[in-house]
Amino acid sequence: MQNLKPHAARILAVLLVVLTWVAAQPNRLSATAKADLASGFKFTKLPMPEPSEYPNSGVKIVRQVHPSLKRISAWISATGSSIALGDIDGDGLDNDYCFIDPRTDAILLGCVPGTKERYPLTTLNSGKLVDATMAPMGALICDLNEDGLQDILVYYWGRTPIAFLRQKGDIAKTAFVPKEIITATNADENRWFSCAVTQADFDGDGHKDLLVCNYFKDGSRILDAKAKGQEELHDSKSKSYNGGLKHFLLWSKGGYKEVKSNLADDVLRGWTVAAASADINGDLLPEVYLANDLGPDRLLLNQSKPGTLNFSVIEGKRDMMTPASSVLGRDSYKGMGVDFADVNNDGKFDIYVSNIAAEYGFMESHFLWLSKPQGKDQTPQYKQASEDLNLSRSGWGWDARLADFNNDGKLEALQATGFLKGKTNRWPELQALGTGNDQMMHDARNWPSFKPGDDINGHEPNAFFVRAQDGRYYNITKEVGLAEPMVSRGIAIADVDGDGDLDFAVANQWEPSYFYRNDSNDRNKSLSLHLIEGSKNLTAVGAVAKLHYPDGREAVAQVDGGSGHSGKRSSEIHFGLGDVPATASLPVDLLWRDSQGKVHEEKRNFEPGYHLVHLGSEVKGN
Repeated sequence: MQNLKPHAARILAVLLVVLTWVAAQPNRLSATAKADLASGFKFTKLPMPEPSEYPNSGVKIVRQVHPSLKRISAWISATGSSIALGDIDGDGLDNDYCFIDPRTDAILLGCVPGTKERYPLTTLNSGKLVDATMAPMGALICDLNEDGLQDILVYYWGRTPIAFLRQKGDIAKTAFVPKEIITATNADENRWFSCAVTQADFDGDGHKDLLVCNYFKDGSRILDAKAKGQEELHDSKSKSYNGGLKHFLLWSKGGYKEVKSNLADDVLRGWTVAAASADINGDLLPEVYLANDLGPDRLLLNQSKPGTLNFSVIEGKRDMMTPASSVLGRDSYKGMGVDFADVNNDGKFDIYVSNIAAEYGFMESHFLWLSKPQGKDQTPQYKQASEDLNLSRSGWGWDARLADFNNDGKLEALQATGFLKGKTNRWPELQALGTGNDQMMHDARNWPSFKPGDDINGHEPNAFFVRAQDGRYYNITKEVGLAEPMVSRGIAIADVDGDGDLDFAVANQWEPSYFYRNDSNDRNKSLSLHLIEGSKNLTAVGAVAKLHYPDGREAVAQVDGGSGHSGKRSSEIHFGLGDVPATASLPVDLLWRDSQGKVHEEKRNFEPGYHLVHLGSEVKGN
């Protein structure tokens, strides 16, 4: 023993490495246990429209790009597939979609596959507002002018978003009128490269605003094949603050107006891929999570007042046992998708963040920021719990969703994964770039070539994590029939057919996309709330519902205004109830802000099933 003393520090270091490696190994389940977990799920796969089913100007597999970016054209062309689910035709079901197919850049409105065809497949026409240097990246189904009709907001690379305003009448015969949502006097300032948009009442005046998050620097010419000069890329692998701006557009009767916030430049100019908003401290002012590429994510505490935006950055505190990348606001890079939900049933929102977490990749992980008791200053606190819950790794992640697909009262975790699909593996070159000098990052001439035919995690299935009896999650995507390799971007969730369980659609990049109808058994009950407010029956975006289960658990959910990357769920709140009796009376706390900006709180009781709730008035249910 005496001879070991001089080596004690080295031995301790080796032991710590071994213990860390052991702890990082994913828990394994037997085939029998996986089959048992999967027994409560059944999905029927139905194709989304193919280019042959609608008029288009031609199919492509890569975008035209600025000449200085041609060597990485596949990388630049890696986004643009989008799916949103909602009730566009007003029949009371979220059985309509807005689907963007990057192969044609068509913006399609239609009836969800497998539902009754209530109107023909319709293509939104932007007219002269869009040219060859622009491409749609995603869409929101939302009411932009507060007339009670669902409009479509489309965000782009190469220009500012366009509002397609719904006119009364038949969808196929009545045009969605395209309208500039905001314009600048300087043409360069109108070239935005947006990867995420979310709707919420950011200033608390009772009207729904927009946050548009741009990726490349505003004014760039990323998709202009005839432009000159050199386009600028990220200035770092872990602290890139030279990206596109975050634009807050506040609602007004005369149209949206951009209002500057107090955010510092390093927050405003992160390379944001996904964004989400939710009220995490109970004041009905929505906080914002920015999932950033090649830089730390940001959680913004909202302290705004009508007409004035005021945010502060929430950051975690590191202790000796916590890696810096597992501290909120200090992660190194690659935030790709984000969703708010209550994972641990404490009545508070947790935050699920998708990342690049492929085996033998950059050795990052997905994040699950689990809520903790608030500190003395009442600032929300979070613990990074993805390792504890076995949610750390799956693949190259994009949209991430938490939802209860079998209504057992436990949330599943669904992820869109995959980057470039081809035959030539480019991971070695990408790893070399990832370990190279930061000074090389901003210039594409220093990057490896990434062109059509190259592959980076292009043959992996999307992830479907289910929570087992031990409290940990296990990826059983193969066992539930979702193991087909795809290069996916957006995930949209809704109860499309009104049968009490959640369905979902996946938007894929440069290949066919699909809708998955949930045909799981109906042994479990659910509670669905459609919350509306005001005389025009406006969707109560941002309203919060807290369910009190009979066993003492709590669950919180919100009317989502468009969280994530390029997939948008419907506005309906859904709780799985397990084996709660059909006649049970379930207490629910409702919190919302009316059109005058006043906050209301109300306690109600609901039986399992679907309920149309006019906030401040009577309840209509099934």
